[in-house]
Amino acid sequence: MLEASAGFIAWLGASLVVVADGRRGLALGVATSALGMAGIAWQAAGPAAALALAAGGALAAAGRLRSGAPGWRIAPPGSTPRIVLCIGAALVASWVGLVVTSGGGAGLRFAAVVALVLAPARILWSDDPDVQLSAVAVLALGAGAASAMGPSTAQPWSYVAAGLVAAAAGWLPVRPEVRDAA
Repeated sequence: MLEASAGFIAWLGASLVVVADGRRGLALGVATSALGMAGIAWQAAGPAAALALAAGGALAAAGRLRSGAPGWRIAPPGSTPRIVLCIGAALVASWVGLVVTSGGGAGLRFAAVVALVLAPARILWSDDPDVQLSAVAVLALGAGAASAMGPSTAQPWSYVAAGLVAAAAGWLPVRPEVRDAA
């Protein structure tokens, strides 16, 4: 039950990053996704992996709060295709996690597929560097959680590396001329 809940939370966070344009919405999406990925990592690889992903996601979310469009701006006008993408990704990830593959870890497969589909889609969909960096953070967290898939649990460095990449993406500065071009 915990794995399914963590998978849903990871999807909710990645979906918030997809549909949000404001810094608060993006930060909430990154933090929520990190919480879900940490829950998945806890189940698959233990508390050290969960702590690495949660810390990286928290740092990335804090970094998102400092730059970008002000406010929440969740599901602004014209975001219907992004909402449809989130729902479609959840359905496909559920199908992959429950039907296409077998064995334990359906929540892990669901969360990994959702993060590894929604984050790159948002990177390509937006020309705002703050939104793109938020999606990069979610992508790193998803890749870190996905490292638990396979015959043996991944080494702790893979989770630490994912957390560091997510944290760095949250704090990368955006040059003013790049922001003005967006």
